[in-house]
Amino acid sequence: MPELPEVEVVRAGLEPAVTGATVDAVTVFEERSLRRHGGPSEDFVERLAGRTILAAVRRGKFLWLPLSSSRAPKTQEIRHEIDGLTTQDTLDGESPAFSEPGEALLVHLGMSGQVLLRDVAQADDALLRIRLDIASPAHGPLRVDFVDQRIFGSMAIDLLVPTPDGHAAGFGSDAALIPSQVSHIARDPLDPAFSDRRFFDALARRRTGIKRALLDQGLISGIGNIYADEALWAARIHYDQPTATLTRTRARTLLAEVRLVLGRALAEGGTSFDAQYVNVNGASGYFSRSLNAYGQHGKSCPRCGRPIIRESFMNRGSHFCPFCQRIRAA
Repeated sequence: MPELPEVEVVRAGLEPAVTGATVDAVTVFEERSLRRHGGPSEDFVERLAGRTILAAVRRGKFLWLPLSSSRAPKTQEIRHEIDGLTTQDTLDGESPAFSEPGEALLVHLGMSGQVLLRDVAQADDALLRIRLDIASPAHGPLRVDFVDQRIFGSMAIDLLVPTPDGHAAGFGSDAALIPSQVSHIARDPLDPAFSDRRFFDALARRRTGIKRALLDQGLISGIGNIYADEALWAARIHYDQPTATLTRTRARTLLAEVRLVLGRALAEGGTSFDAQYVNVNGASGYFSRSLNAYGQHGKSCPRCGRPIIRESFMNRGSHFCPFCQRIRAA
């Protein structure tokens, strides 16, 4: 599943092309890709076509595109295609403004979702689920294609709500507004408004293993299996070390390593093991070449030379060095 670096790579690639762009047409090929949308596909199409995209914003693994409160004041063609049936509607003139504080196009990549920028003349991908035809002020006519092999990802129009702390909701915008479906997600460790003290205090109160805590998106967002294993290896902490036994010093070390590994992964375009995790141009990241623990079972630990092992954990695997990362007593 894409984690913070992979989603941030997509956000950064979208930002210059979609900011200020008008959605000229919306085509839905797969209704299951609207599972998070609170209405039928016709509602999604009608509410999105003609709107202007104001920014590209991310918190943790979630991405959203804030929308203008009204449609563009010109004729827009909406295309809606499902199961081979195509209908066309024309909207003439301005449409009534939507209720404040506003709405956003919420994007969740799921296990295999991709958001790709395409030329309007490019052939459709066989796994294309939703297509947005946009008019970009910087790049002219473009397509934003939502491609998803396993159909676990989704798009939705969601209401923006104020952030509880009054700070900017995510990276990419100063607005203190967040989609309602993301409002329960904690800030990520690269967020300027992330509170180290609150994170350390919450860890001390937990009665769980440290990796479970890192994967808890209500505690700290953006970290998945890959970067949890990498940060724990770097901090020399066993994945099942009880959170209540971590000293404040070790917790600080771990958080610092989390930030370092996320930053390094961002610089290298994220982690791609196959063609699923790509940027908006379809290019893969190469942080997989820098992994020290995740996926390295059977290989030598880069630190001590002993074998990295893999143990079953939460229907997935944990990769660690049993010598460097031993459970310590309280």
